[in-house]
Amino acid sequence: MNKDGKMLKVVLFTGYACNNNCVFCIDADKRALPEKTTGQLLKEVLKAKHKGAYILEIIGGEATIRPDFIRIVAAAKKLGIPQVTCATNGRVFADPAAAKKIMASGIDSVIFSVHGPDAATHDALTRAPGSFAQLKKGMRNLRALGFGRISGNTTVVRQNMAALPRLAEFYIKNRVPNVEYIFVDPNYGGARNDFKALVPRISKAAPYMRRALALGCRAGLDQWKVRYVPLCHFKDCLGQISEINERELFLTEHWAPDFKNADAIGSRAAVGRRKTARCRGCRLFSACEGIWVEYLKNFGDSELKAVK
Repeated sequence: MNKDGKMLKVVLFTGYACNNNCVFCIDADKRALPEKTTGQLLKEVLKAKHKGAYILEIIGGEATIRPDFIRIVAAAKKLGIPQVTCATNGRVFADPAAAKKIMASGIDSVIFSVHGPDAATHDALTRAPGSFAQLKKGMRNLRALGFGRISGNTTVVRQNMAALPRLAEFYIKNRVPNVEYIFVDPNYGGARNDFKALVPRISKAAPYMRRALALGCRAGLDQWKVRYVPLCHFKDCLGQISEINERELFLTEHWAPDFKNADAIGSRAAVGRRKTARCRGCRLFSACEGIWVEYLKNFGDSELKAVK
């Protein structure tokens, strides 16, 4: 805990190499950057421990494809970091031996990225044929090993927004208690490069996102959340907004190969997203981060409506 009573969360980027090629990926323009070495990562794990990190989230690219992934996780657990997790496309876990080794490393939880309720939708977005079948097998393998701490995240784009209720049913069927439906970030990467094809209007996407949350609540899964959304479109779901929860609980740092951000939450609100004159007088103004800067450049602010 820091002086404000918040937990330190360190998001450790191993590099940007990935065995998927998601059309919307924020790191789409960074694939050629060098990966961190094992030595660098072990030093950073030690630094995270010394800084008092409660959560260490290991991400890429796709961190699980690294030969040293298990070693990094095991080192973090040996040092006593309470919660070590990884965000993953889940494909490595389709190999039962790999799933068993990663579980044995001491990892506390795994976040599967699922971008469609079926292979046609998911594989088209990942541009990796067979990736949906592999992630499903990966989930089954972890369940068979008795590993139940599986979360989910979904990037919401034009191509999958209408399928979110069906995807919610997939998460319900697979007993995934924590899910984030993440409105795509168009400030960088694939969504910026192909904005018109990928980025939906928030007024079109929000009803499907709210429907997904409602299906989760009906199934008793009230920890599902939405991320990167203006609150005027989710005023009846304020208990399920990731940013509100995050600000209350965490100080988040990002340690990547090409940058370090000691306040990922504050900088996103200050630089990445924006509220406009239409937001003045909204009762949710202080809690809301607005919408992505690049979104406003392309679509304007006509969909933002102050909640009185």
